[in-house]
Amino acid sequence: MLTDPKASKVRGVAKLVKKDARAETGLFLLEGPQGFSEALDRPKLILEAFATEEALARHKELFEKAEALRINVQLVSDSVLAALSDTNTPQGVVAVCEQFDVSLESILETKPTLVAVLSQIRDPGNAGTVLRAADAAGADAVIFTSGSVDIYNPKVVRSTTGSMFHLPFAVDVDVNEAIALLKSAGIQVLAADAGGAVLNELASSGELKKPTAWLFGNEAWGFEPELLAQADKVVAVPIYGAAESLNLATAASVCLYMSAFAQN
Repeated sequence: MLTDPKASKVRGVAKLVKKDARAETGLFLLEGPQGFSEALDRPKLILEAFATEEALARHKELFEKAEALRINVQLVSDSVLAALSDTNTPQGVVAVCEQFDVSLESILETKPTLVAVLSQIRDPGNAGTVLRAADAAGADAVIFTSGSVDIYNPKVVRSTTGSMFHLPFAVDVDVNEAIALLKSAGIQVLAADAGGAVLNELASSGELKKPTAWLFGNEAWGFEPELLAQADKVVAVPIYGAAESLNLATAASVCLYMSAFAQN
């Protein structure tokens, strides 16, 4: 059992909570049994894992599967796991995984019909939840543009609850290039923003049946006018109650599901 939180092995792995270390190594940390379970379907991405005795006992089948896949699981003390974790209440398991984003070009080669594009999304919880919603709605890919939060940030990884292993995603893509390439591939770009066409009216007209890329902007300031002008349409989620606005991830979920309903 690994018991010293200050051991060089522990400190080396713990560095992956920092973006610079992730960029240098091409690795990231995956916390929690749910994410680890999903990652086991792509075992070549997992380099090693660390777990407490309690986690091994509580999730026996999960670790038996890991053993069958010949994934090295190191038994560690609670203090070591706390040193490896980015949370105040660690969930018993942390894995070191290889980054696995893909290029925008490879996404377009699959002829996607529903894509989420995150432009300047800074909040880790929002970013991860949008990816999770895209997965649930059957989207074909998610694109993280330059200036958006790092998808390998531990908070983003946790908030995807394993969905990041279910669909391809591209990172650090220039938003102008993304819009241009999506359009050239025959995919309409709809910007979710207040003051645009009403979402349900667009659905009624059949517009949402077309291959669509939903563009979601920054939580605080939305879109720059120049960027908004590049979209094929600006679309607003109607608010029927007294709420001033919708949380970004909630609005994105509505938009993605409206497209999913139309396309399916």
